[in-house]
Amino acid sequence: MAKRLVFHIGGYDPTTPPAGAERRFLREIERFQRTWTVEAIVDDLRDSADQTKWNVTTAGPNWQVETDYHLVRWDDVIEGFSRRSIGSRIPLGLLAFLDFVLAGTLWRYLLTNWRYALFFLYPFVMFGLLIATAVLIGVLAFKVTGSTPVAAVCGLFGVAAVLAGPWRWLHLGDLFDDWIFSREYIRFGNSELEQRLERLATELMAAARNSAADEILVIGHSLGAVLAVDLLDRALKQDPEPGLNQIPVTFLSVGSSILKVGLHPKATRFRATMERVAKSRSIFWGDYQALVDPLNFYKSRPMAEMGLSTENEATVRVVRFSRMLDDDIYRRIRLNFFRLHGQFVSGNDKRTSYDYFMLTCGPISAKSQTLAPDGAVSVIADDGGLIARGPLSEGELPGRPGAAA
Repeated sequence: MAKRLVFHIGGYDPTTPPAGAERRFLREIERFQRTWTVEAIVDDLRDSADQTKWNVTTAGPNWQVETDYHLVRWDDVIEGFSRRSIGSRIPLGLLAFLDFVLAGTLWRYLLTNWRYALFFLYPFVMFGLLIATAVLIGVLAFKVTGSTPVAAVCGLFGVAAVLAGPWRWLHLGDLFDDWIFSREYIRFGNSELEQRLERLATELMAAARNSAADEILVIGHSLGAVLAVDLLDRALKQDPEPGLNQIPVTFLSVGSSILKVGLHPKATRFRATMERVAKSRSIFWGDYQALVDPLNFYKSRPMAEMGLSTENEATVRVVRFSRMLDDDIYRRIRLNFFRLHGQFVSGNDKRTSYDYFMLTCGPISAKSQTLAPDGAVSVIADDGGLIARGPLSEGELPGRPGAAA
């Protein structure tokens, strides 16, 4: 039986506490089973302050893989931001907006990927339009009544209506918090997260030395990719190379927000962290990007965009959601950008080169799937069996993990 150890760090998502994340995992892995004609069993749920763990056993006719899946928790940090009063979140959000604009980061977004620049502008422009609407209500009330007090009351009522309705419906509070967190992370760090990542780095290094796993996979989705880089850097500092050389380590950034942070001029600490991780010969880095997802940086070379050495840059792969989903499902979600962004960590309806569950729970190493143009498609038979293929280099052997059961 092949074994894989997975550390997954999700993005800034206030809607997925551990219980919800597990339900989502169970729902989506059912799609994976149907698509690839495999079997999967999820059991042994364990929860702690730092992470939620469960075991996944997947199998085909001639293979079996056991995955020790660790969902890194930072929902409590996200919840802490959302518990702040609106009266503090709005000015802090506007401060973050001004910070990214005046520092020149917005301009760097425009040069790198204009879609991401629109994503950055969206919550602040929408908020401005809503407040302008509330002010307009007050102006109209004054023209009708000629009374300043009545106009003020109507304007305040308009602001209250905006905060009670569109503020929530358009997820503006969550988006403000996202940028508030990002600014604070860049300029000051987050001591709570840093302590947690340090503990997890110790666990990762212990696994690298002592685990029976054939592969360690650290996967970061969206802003979680930034934290994944931080985690790997802390592991390297604890043991620069020897520990991680014991077991192949793959780092996958999917729908990544690495450049969201890395393009800010003040993110010098993060860029140094990124460079150390990229230069490590014991870590393979694959970066998956999608055109239709405005929450990631499509067709970018992260190291080059940050002005860092490209000697050991990421292997970039393009994801096409339209080829992963049934046509009716894709048509239904193609304008829902948050749902599209979530497809990076969802099950597929069709076999394609990118499949989150094949990468985390399948019989071919994540590194091999990233290097292969078609992922695992050509080595998984219609009945889910593993097809033998020609010899690969040592680092790409399907047995890491993926030996036939």
